[in-house]
Amino acid sequence: MVIPVHDVNPARRTPWVTYALLAANFVAFLFLTPGVAGSLTGSGGSLAEFCHLQAFLDQYAAVPRELIHHQLPRLVPTGGTGVGPQGPGCLVAPPDYDKSPELSVLTAMFLHGGWLHLLGNMLFLWIFGNNIEDRMGRLRYLLFYLLCGYAAAYGFALTNTDATTPLIGASGAIAGVLGAYLVLYPKARVWVLVPFLIFLPLRLPAWIVLGLWFVLQAAYSAGAGVTGAGTVAYAAHVVGFVVGMLIAWPLKPGTPPPPEPAGILFGRQTRGNW
Repeated sequence: MVIPVHDVNPARRTPWVTYALLAANFVAFLFLTPGVAGSLTGSGGSLAEFCHLQAFLDQYAAVPRELIHHQLPRLVPTGGTGVGPQGPGCLVAPPDYDKSPELSVLTAMFLHGGWLHLLGNMLFLWIFGNNIEDRMGRLRYLLFYLLCGYAAAYGFALTNTDATTPLIGASGAIAGVLGAYLVLYPKARVWVLVPFLIFLPLRLPAWIVLGLWFVLQAAYSAGAGVTGAGTVAYAAHVVGFVVGMLIAWPLKPGTPPPPEPAGILFGRQTRGNW
């Protein structure tokens, strides 16, 4: 898998919505999500931190079974710990909150399970998001981003109707951004690092970088050559990518972009994606 680090595709305006999305994801991770020092499996953190995180995710993450059947479970983690017949574990009780499955998709888009999860998603958003925002305009781009996130979550839920593992992360929405970028800027050059003994820097067209990414996600979603694929919702990436392509199709080269803000001619020559 190649690692993108920069695209040679200057934007005409400051991508404020992309910056806001980046900031919101970091704020949610650092200040709102409990137990970020541990992991979703409990390794690296105490049992109390793990149980607190599980209770938080049960309330704010998207759960496929809830999305499809629109029913909350009878018992949910409370965030406390106890000792049962099988040893220490998380306490459960009837939920004391009224969760909206539809709204949980929105909150789940801003939750991440660890630094690698967060930084990987934000890298792709940072590199490719500004050009899509520039092409669509700020409000349409924000609506597009959220729509792709919703489509990815529900698309995954429809293929895993009884799954109870929480869905979190911005990757479904960002996959939509990648799909749109492939449609709108297939020939844009992207600097990538290719792991081959050492990381080799190469400049490749976007259609190769993003096309390879999509093929890998599609293969992983089918379980081809993957160990532990159940920990990543690859099908959500595939759905988000396809939806992003379909929405961006009417904006292919040849259609006029949104009106250019006044006074940015100098920025057009100097602003890039780093």
